[in-house]
Amino acid sequence: MGRRYEHFSISERVEIARLLGVGTSLRQIATALCRSASSICREIERNGGQSGYLAEYAAQQAMARWWRGSRLDRNADLRNTVLDHLARGWSPEQVVGWFRHQGPSPIGVESIYRFIHAQIRRTKDYGWRHLLPRGKARRGIRPKPGGSSTRLIRERVSITLRPEAAQSRQSPGHWEADLMAFSRYGQNLLVLHERMSRVLVAVVLPSKHAEPVARAIKAALAPLPAPMRQTITFDNGTEFARHALLHRKGIATFFCDPHAPWQKGGIENAIGRMRRSLPRKTDLAKLDPKQLRRALLVYNTTPRKCLDWNTPAQAFYQHMLHFKRESTPPLSRG
Repeated sequence: MGRRYEHFSISERVEIARLLGVGTSLRQIATALCRSASSICREIERNGGQSGYLAEYAAQQAMARWWRGSRLDRNADLRNTVLDHLARGWSPEQVVGWFRHQGPSPIGVESIYRFIHAQIRRTKDYGWRHLLPRGKARRGIRPKPGGSSTRLIRERVSITLRPEAAQSRQSPGHWEADLMAFSRYGQNLLVLHERMSRVLVAVVLPSKHAEPVARAIKAALAPLPAPMRQTITFDNGTEFARHALLHRKGIATFFCDPHAPWQKGGIENAIGRMRRSLPRKTDLAKLDPKQLRRALLVYNTTPRKCLDWNTPAQAFYQHMLHFKRESTPPLSRG
């Protein structure tokens, strides 16, 4: 087994500087110090200065690079700011984006994740995980997919035929839908996600049966102007089997490929964020409607990187106002 690496001591650096000064080769220096030639070479390249290798300067350079813990450990004000925003439901990326919107960010996304995971390991307090978007103490592996229910959905149209405008997120009015299930049997939220603005709508469902679900979607989208409700994309759950009822409102429907929930990743991401305030153990029968509205408000008013750090609510209502102005007839001049 090779020798365990140790940092160079000041006496070794003095000796390196002396031997270099008399023209000794790197291999000869390595032999004299019982070090590998690659270690000597790396030490000189890293810690040498423009005037050559000086022992005191090399020691200062090495000391400056030593990792002294997370910046969040060392800077209490920065730590409090980051933790405050995480507690409000922001993701580490949103926190860093918020910093960058004001100037150079003092912290990186990965540094925040590492800090939280370090606290979990250090304190054994799994409450820290709730500060992360998915609320997980560690990253897991997705389970293997099972069977598909596509054969039970009539008039099913593949997502591959969805209009390019919906695919590119460049125009509003294209939605994704899914159910947010809870541990008590029969309790579900219908969640609708607008692809361009990322705005989120949620409705408590009386039943998971296909017809009530289709009617709930119609009722949720009915107040919107036609350009704001053009298409909607589902997974292959049988609760969306009556999707054809939406065609009467001019809403085209499309379905993901089997076992490909990533094809409607926007709503999958949104549900993951909503789980932070509405975990699976929530009893919808006892849930105050104000609590649901508050959770939606937090989601829709959190800045997003993909929206140039605007909020989903801002992006959505900008398009709503645009369509209202276009549909308002000009004032009569008579």
